[in-house]
Amino acid sequence: MTTEAPQICLTRRETFAAAHRLWSDALTEAENRALFGKCAYDHGHGHNYVIEVTLRGPIDARTGILVNVTELRDTIRRLILDDVDHRHLNHDSKLCRGINPTVENLTVLFFKVLRAHYGELLYEVCLHETEKNWARYRGE
Repeated sequence: MTTEAPQICLTRRETFAAAHRLWSDALTEAENRALFGKCAYDHGHGHNYVIEVTLRGPIDARTGILVNVTELRDTIRRLILDDVDHRHLNHDSKLCRGINPTVENLTVLFFKVLRAHYGELLYEVCLHETEKNWARYRGE
């Protein structure tokens, strides 16, 4: 009798602080200010973000784990947090260069960066911009 390894979701939560300014060059100044409100202030504003990275796959029968959570923590820090924490995302982040750093765009960006490392093990990235606003992305 063959038993398949149980599929498990494993989530790591990390935090970072960053500033950003929401602005689209495709819109006029009046349209940007009407759409983004105070988020379009000339010098930006800040958030204490929470990122949740979820991997999904089989539990390894030999170790009893999906992946080492220390390795997951270190990967999130190395690939994302080291670039965005305590930075102005419009000016100081190489990862965010060229994008409007909305919570939606950041979530997709972080998913793509982590997918390149984890492949199909990466199930979801959830990014909380505030306690009331967040985005989830599971790929296409």
